[in-house]
Amino acid sequence: MNFLELVKRNRSYRRFFQDEKITKKTLEELVELARFSASGGNMQPLRFVLSFSQERNDKIFSCLKWAMMLKGWNGPEEGERPAAYIVILKLINVSAPNNLDPGIMAQSMLLGAVDKGFGGCMFGAVNKPLLTEYLGLDSAEYEIALVIALGKPKEKIIVDDIPAGADTKYYREGEIHHVPKILLKDLIVG
Repeated sequence: MNFLELVKRNRSYRRFFQDEKITKKTLEELVELARFSASGGNMQPLRFVLSFSQERNDKIFSCLKWAMMLKGWNGPEEGERPAAYIVILKLINVSAPNNLDPGIMAQSMLLGAVDKGFGGCMFGAVNKPLLTEYLGLDSAEYEIALVIALGKPKEKIIVDDIPAGADTKYYREGEIHHVPKILLKDLIVG
């Protein structure tokens, strides 16, 4: 698959085949992609927690806010939950020149997941104090930046082309998840 197809297949998946496991080795390979990604000032302020056990996954799942645009939906049901997570941590004592590293590295890992036949979703809406406690992290050393949920996608996602100014809220029609994206011609200015 070419790079454009890889990017197009990299959607925010929220329902998975939970029984399709992701190994520690696969998660390490995704973190390796993050390791080689750009880092502001090459400060490399991020660290990663890998989760692929049911017990730890359940704790992480309980700390996430799922799909705020889908009112009344509290996330995937048992059997459709992520098979793994990568929790991205920022070292408190490293003064990075910007806060771009978590997004850059998350995108690299998500593209790598798609390349391996998986998919995922990035979470910034996280109960960080509770997750910090669940993971046994030292809050004086680490701050949770993002959480990536991963698994074999179970849902069909369709990208709908829309003009600038149209409603960009994602939505579901039955089992199909729709993601409106502004047309290229409306994104380029000047």
